Amino acid sequence: MKITELTLGILTAVGGFVDVSELVFMSQAGSRFQYALVWVIVVATIGMMVFGEMSGRVAAIAKQPVFNMMRHRLGLNLGLVTLIASLISNTITCAAEIGGVGIVLHLLTGFGFVPMAIAATAVFVATIWLLPFKWIERTYGLLGLFMIVFAAALVAIEPPWGEIAKGLVPQIPAGLGTRDLLAYGYFTVAIVSAVMFPYETYFYSSGGIEEKWDEKDLGLNRLTTTVGFGLGSLLAIALLASSAQLFRPLGINPEMPGTAALQAAIPFGSTGLLLALLGMLFAIGGAAIETCLANAYSISQFFGWRWGRHLKPHEAPRFTLAWLTVFVIALAIVLTGIEPVQLAEYAIVASILVLPLTYLPILLLAGDKSYMRRHANGRLAETLGWGYYALIVVAAIAAIPLYLLTEGGKL
Repeated sequence: MKITELTLGILTAVGGFVDVSELVFMSQAGSRFQYALVWVIVVATIGMMVFGEMSGRVAAIAKQPVFNMMRHRLGLNLGLVTLIASLISNTITCAAEIGGVGIVLHLLTGFGFVPMAIAATAVFVATIWLLPFKWIERTYGLLGLFMIVFAAALVAIEPPWGEIAKGLVPQIPAGLGTRDLLAYGYFTVAIVSAVMFPYETYFYSSGGIEEKWDEKDLGLNRLTTTVGFGLGSLLAIALLASSAQLFRPLGINPEMPGTAALQAAIPFGSTGLLLALLGMLFAIGGAAIETCLANAYSISQFFGWRWGRHLKPHEAPRFTLAWLTVFVIALAIVLTGIEPVQLAEYAIVASILVLPLTYLPILLLAGDKSYMRRHANGRLAETLGWGYYALIVVAAIAAIPLYLLTEGGKL
């Protein structure tokens, strides 16, 4: 099997796990709570693998994208509420990614943030307009692998591996006061949301249909969800652990992407910094394209429009107009001056409210033998699916109170 066949999962994972929110959010989690939140990344990653595999299997066997399922399984009214909520969440996320790319380009070139954000948006538009889906995957998925420098940097600084391993055990750190305990709860919920971002599923299942998956691609689906999402999880853990080792002793709260890039610069100097910034550029850029296309896929599927990058732009005019509009609105949000990291925090809270409605129709259809025949969920998939569904419902209920009580984890 060629490595390029795995790029759908790699793009989804690197762009989804290591976007602008993860760069700063995981670094902040490590700086504040050391390794105590590693287990949350692992638990949420397994959940993303479970639902990602289901959505890919449904795309291959039932030929059903997420929002087509949502309209039929949730009904028009509830489906429309989910669509609107997901459009808002994804557009805010897209704005955060465009802003993040603007920051990275500013650091690389020295040019102003605003012109770099505008230039980045123009490149993204050209990418989707000119490149077929497979080459979008390969370009951003494979170049985003520069992010591996963060994993290499973690090894180079020789962290306490035993302490990191202890972080794999679910725990609440001892000695936390009320304020820190609430902040720990907020970071726990937010990591679940960030790892299981709904747009990843929208993009992944739609990508499977774009590539005309069928029964023979079920093995590829399992491999991409395991390797791709697993890789993203390892990079997220590396960011958290490096921050715990490098920033916590100095009392540094890494609030900007440039600070996170120092994790690679400290052991590897200017070369590490350059590789980190390049990896961030393509990973965040991939996330910007994912979120934009996820919105276009969602609205097109819900209303039954022609959609897909396998079609020329004029062959699917409403789909084309949808993703162009998302980029315009996202760039407009960036130009208001709101910090990209602040946008990412809003997106994380908004997305976790959408998660229960996103994954319910996938879970129902994946277990429906009338659609899936012998490829319907088995006992393990059903158990994991409903168990994780209960988890995200609890997280969704807790999200807004914890966000308000901790002012987005800042208290």
